[in-house]
Amino acid sequence: MVMSFRVSDLQMLLGFVGRSKSGLKHELVTRALQLVQFDCSPELFKKIKELYETRYAKKSSEPVPQPHRPLDPLTMHSTYDRASSVPRTPLTGPNIDYPVLYGKYLNGLGRLPAKTLKPEVRLVKLPFFNMLDELLKPTELVPQNNEKLQESPCIFALTPRQVELIRNSRELQPGVKAVQVVLRICYSDTSSPQEDQYPPNIAVKVNHSYCSVPGYYPSNKPGVEPKRPCRPINLTHLMYLSSATNRITVTWGNYGKSYSVALYLVRQLTSSELLQRLKTIGVKHPELCKALVKEKLRLDPDSEIATTGVRVSLICPLVKMRLSVPCRAETCAHLQCFDAVFYLQMNEKKPTWMCPVCDKPAPYDQLIIDGLLSKILSECEDADEIEYLVDGSWCPIRAEKERSCSPQCPILVLGTSDANGLPTTPNVNGGGGSALGGAGGGGSAAGGVENGKPGADVVDLTLDSSSSSEEDEDEDEEDEDEDEDGPRPKRRCPFQKGLVSAC
Repeated sequence: MVMSFRVSDLQMLLGFVGRSKSGLKHELVTRALQLVQFDCSPELFKKIKELYETRYAKKSSEPVPQPHRPLDPLTMHSTYDRASSVPRTPLTGPNIDYPVLYGKYLNGLGRLPAKTLKPEVRLVKLPFFNMLDELLKPTELVPQNNEKLQESPCIFALTPRQVELIRNSRELQPGVKAVQVVLRICYSDTSSPQEDQYPPNIAVKVNHSYCSVPGYYPSNKPGVEPKRPCRPINLTHLMYLSSATNRITVTWGNYGKSYSVALYLVRQLTSSELLQRLKTIGVKHPELCKALVKEKLRLDPDSEIATTGVRVSLICPLVKMRLSVPCRAETCAHLQCFDAVFYLQMNEKKPTWMCPVCDKPAPYDQLIIDGLLSKILSECEDADEIEYLVDGSWCPIRAEKERSCSPQCPILVLGTSDANGLPTTPNVNGGGGSALGGAGGGGSAAGGVENGKPGADVVDLTLDSSSSSEEDEDEDEEDEDEDEDGPRPKRRCPFQKGLVSAC
């Protein structure tokens, strides 16, 4: 009955069960046959019978049309519609070809119980891959026997448009095209979008050659098993870029867990392209950022501690360099930013998407560029830290740096008192022993005379008693050496005469 339907009948049938109605007639037929063979409920059978009787009610005198054999599966192409691209493989059976769901072989339609539609497995979106077409929707790997090592085959062909997209795409690096056919594997869990996860003992064979699969990262911690980066596997370089069919065989270990595989035509992006996209659509206005600062510093009536300001570093926590594109995730509770350039480059090499400040998930679609901090970076070029105030304003923090760069060293002068009991003050204008001047004159700490009076003694107060006693011992040893070996040349004092720094 289904094989005799026209396009309008097929669309009505597929719309009745909530399936996609787009595509060519042979695609609609394939979709409808899958419903009959795998999910034929009494309601579906009733609908098929109703459509059939409506179509041929006026032609009861004509013989009932016999179902045709389906199109040769090798001549069918993967479609642009995501819900319809299921490969077909000719199977043994009583004069009929049944579709195969990636290694799930069926020997007869009568054995299949009626069942309801199951939710499909979904994979998480990957920021560095734009999906162009779905060549094979997520399909479960079903073991064929009790062996630990299983093989699951798949046969499909690319359309001329898909081949043209691959051939005309630019090269990211020698031999690697931007448009790729990738294989993704994940757990067969329909509760939420799944991340890529390889089964044990995985091997992927494309036509007659094995494809390289990412290996394990060595672990530096004792007792911690090495981890394997599970990413999409690029199959493009081993495929036939023509109308010829491609055969993919996945070898996997059957150890109790259920896995699903999917094939996609994708365009791989670079970190610079993601950065440009983020600058286009992900910049948060400075006024909105200012309102967020006020919200963070708003007085909490239930708290006994009032926050008057919060400090934010202008140094990226990833590379310890000054921020160029301040970025953070909207889900993060902190105001501190990291550099979007280095963050995207890091995740391009090893995707983790974890915030380097709070160590919480910071996926690409949650990233924003802080417009207020970007403005501050352009206005404040001589500070590495700022402080946000309660009213949303900010001020640079430079005080500590300035004090460390220009220390003030006090000089203490101890002199003898004159006849009236007042301490003598050395002449600072030269002539005698200047406390600030050069080494000329006789008023040095060694006992020079200024106007008939002894000069002032300058004492370094930073030297403790232990250092003084050590110097005395060194001088005694030097005197003994002079007696034995003769006089030695005098050492130059590192300070100017008449002046010793107190620091």
